[in-house]
Amino acid sequence: MALLEASGLTHRFGGLVAVNDVTLSVEAGEIRGLIGPNGAGKTTLFNVLTGVLRPTEGRVRFEGTDITGEPTHRLVRRGIVRTYQLSQLFAGFTVFRNVLSALHVHARSGFWAGLLETPGTRRQNDAQRERALEIIRFVGLGGREENIAGSLSHGHKRLLQIAVGLAPSPRLLLLDEPVAGLLHEDVDRMMALVQSLRDLQGITIVLVEHNMQAVMRVCQHITVLQFGSVIADGSPAAIASDPKVIEAYLGVFENDAA
Repeated sequence: MALLEASGLTHRFGGLVAVNDVTLSVEAGEIRGLIGPNGAGKTTLFNVLTGVLRPTEGRVRFEGTDITGEPTHRLVRRGIVRTYQLSQLFAGFTVFRNVLSALHVHARSGFWAGLLETPGTRRQNDAQRERALEIIRFVGLGGREENIAGSLSHGHKRLLQIAVGLAPSPRLLLLDEPVAGLLHEDVDRMMALVQSLRDLQGITIVLVEHNMQAVMRVCQHITVLQFGSVIADGSPAAIASDPKVIEAYLGVFENDAA
């Protein structure tokens, strides 16, 4: 059984069809690329899959359960997390406090237990501090725990974004352009982290990305959108040689190979 399934997804904004009859299936343990030219419908599809938008037509299933239209906070509890560029970071907080705050949001202790500082809450707080440090080290920010998020380089902010996304212990992580604006060495670091999330943490990844070299390097399967519809779906090699994809990208694959 696929971890995530979408069948016949369509989303309209008035008369504009942003997503048109999209069907896809993501297996557990997969790194799936979702690519397409600007305006192809990638962000809208992400928003439908993660409960930000309700589809006009079609269904979404996670682990066999229909989750169509469920709000984002419920999907997070199910193990589906989506990152948003850099807007989810608190620029004035330290790296440690950003991650710890995200962990607190997903804590299981209730409101009154938090006020009363019960033994159980104290144990949970200690565990959360340890977990925050563990996440920070895993993403490659060890030694920067007390750095202010707003003072970090763009590449380190991207790593912190991933760290915040790991707070609810996702089983499915949807990454929105994780290497946008990164230098070459930072792209390599981010792609190595994405692979580690799958290989070491067991997290299934779906990523929207414009950097074709990065996508081709880490994804086992790629889905291509154009004008809201799937025009190709398959292995990186199949996608790179597909005439419809090459036409949609105006020869970008030949240029990358040059």
